Amino acid sequence: MINRICFSLCLLNLAHAGPLVGAQDCCGTPAYRVVCQTVYEQQPVTTYRLTYETRFEERLVTSYRPVWETEIRERRYKVARPITETSEREERYTVWRPVWQEQVVDSSYNQVRYVTQTEYQEQRYTVTRPVWETIEQEQQVMVRRPVNETIMQNRTYTTYEPVTTTNTQVVDQGGVVEQTFHEPGVARNRLRLLPRQHYVDPVTGITRWQRAGLYWVPSQTAGRTHVQRVWVPNYVTKQVPQTTYKPKQVVQQVPMQVTRYQDEIVTQKYPAQICRMVQSEEVRRIPYTVCRQVVERVERQTPVQVCRWQQQEMVRKVPVTMVRYEYENRVEQIPVRVCKTVAVQRTVRVPRAIAKWVPVTYTRAVPRTVVMQVPIDECGEVIVPGSNTYYRGSPGESTTVPPPSDQDETGTPELDPVELTSPPPEDGSASQAPSDGEWHPAKEQGQKIQNDVESAGEN
Repeated sequence: MINRICFSLCLLNLAHAGPLVGAQDCCGTPAYRVVCQTVYEQQPVTTYRLTYETRFEERLVTSYRPVWETEIRERRYKVARPITETSEREERYTVWRPVWQEQVVDSSYNQVRYVTQTEYQEQRYTVTRPVWETIEQEQQVMVRRPVNETIMQNRTYTTYEPVTTTNTQVVDQGGVVEQTFHEPGVARNRLRLLPRQHYVDPVTGITRWQRAGLYWVPSQTAGRTHVQRVWVPNYVTKQVPQTTYKPKQVVQQVPMQVTRYQDEIVTQKYPAQICRMVQSEEVRRIPYTVCRQVVERVERQTPVQVCRWQQQEMVRKVPVTMVRYEYENRVEQIPVRVCKTVAVQRTVRVPRAIAKWVPVTYTRAVPRTVVMQVPIDECGEVIVPGSNTYYRGSPGESTTVPPPSDQDETGTPELDPVELTSPPPEDGSASQAPSDGEWHPAKEQGQKIQNDVESAGEN
């Protein structure tokens, strides 16, 4: 109904646009255009919100606790006893001794001297200058017009259903077992005499030559054997019932007002400034500096000390220590703690959520469409443009939304459809106040437009 009234007023405005403009040019009377505007009224609404309250219930639960007992067990193990033996061996090694000699080395070199000269070079370059021109261009503008529709929308909410399942639990009923492990000896660096040989550098990976002499060599002592107690698990599977809540999706159709926008292309002409670049060629001289080299020979003789290494063989005695191990068996009495499981019953408090509806009051804006006239100039443009939306408060009116039923568990209230106010009476009483106790200029202008439509139909 609202769309039909707005469409009739727009056709009437287009039909009388020419005579109105002409009358303004001849007689100086103002011309008006019919505009549909929306007024929003503030209205309090009471709805209900879903809240949850937690309550505790007592239940009997059976649990198992461990009980430890001490037992004496016999453990047999083997011990390694070291025996040290010392002896001497004869070692031959080579020593390099330096021998210095003096030699004369030719250290002549070339000395370079630079000579600087200034020269000129011609360079051609292109200069771009801007030239501005004014042209008329066409521009297409897309206008979006609103179209109101009512659709049915699916609203989904979730409910929970109890489901009882069996949960498999694993209980550890294992014990302590003794295990033997070997502890390696301590690594140390000892000073040893090494012969000459090639070795690989660990940093660069290059093979290098190593001279004979004393070096720090890493060595490791004998390890020890230990016995420790380790827990060996024994898992037993049990079935325990468990109750869970499974969510369920419920779909409900709700009417909804939807506004879609329809695109319309409008062509406009406007002047545009265009910048055109014009290129021109110019010549300039650029000075540059040239540096030339002059080579001179400088003679020089330098005495140099040269070191030559002489090889010498030497003999020394080195003590050698040998360690051997003898094994013997031993028996030890040790206490062992054994774990046993005992059932214990106790009472626990289990929380449970209870739903409850609580009233909530808020304010909503109810739209209402009104018709009014605005003055226009000779070109058909609005002289004083205004907003198409107004807000009007009516605290005396309120709407109460009933609480949701048992089937609707979402607690979402449904909104009432918006109603358009009835047009003014046809007996000409356009200045009479409306039924709600408030007067608005748009009602008087709507009565004038209706009278113009009736007179146009009689002609």
